[in-house]
Amino acid sequence: MTTRLEQRQRTEARILTAARRLFGEHGFDRTTIRAIAAAAGSDPGLVMRYFGSKEKLFAQAAAVPADGPIEGSPDQIARQLTAALTEKLTDEPAAALAALRAMFSHPEAAEEVRTAMTAQQRQIAAQLPGEDAVVRSGVIGALTLGLVISRHLVKLDGLDATPEELMAVAGPVIEDLVTQWKGGATPLHGRAGP
Repeated sequence: MTTRLEQRQRTEARILTAARRLFGEHGFDRTTIRAIAAAAGSDPGLVMRYFGSKEKLFAQAAAVPADGPIEGSPDQIARQLTAALTEKLTDEPAAALAALRAMFSHPEAAEEVRTAMTAQQRQIAAQLPGEDAVVRSGVIGALTLGLVISRHLVKLDGLDATPEELMAVAGPVIEDLVTQWKGGATPLHGRAGP
């Protein structure tokens, strides 16, 4: 027998799946709560009760934390971050790209997505050594966003390379940012430290 909590969780999952698809296909402005509810086999009022607003639903549907918690030693964190970026470069992250498009035209959606991304960056920074951990975590986030946008949206020359070729260049940079810090014992890739 299914409990109410299980029913709610299944309904929320259906709504999020429909929202990801519709936001990815139509963008934030052209996607309505009614369309999401219809695609999820639900009621618009229920969507609003579960998620509060279109912006909050969008933030959850397009949230970056699909990577899950990033934790462990600096080497483990570097491996987790490079694996997550490799996955984003391999499969076009439709919901995340919809979020990025909407961030430039819809301030409320931008704030919701920024809040989710900031929470993930702070979670990573809290585990990195060094006083500049927040700065390094921010650079990792910017590098990730830049590569995903440049490969999937802008389609810059050179970024149509295989994910493995791209990570051969970006992976060592991420590793350096995770494992090195001001005053660290080893300079970044043989360069003189700051």
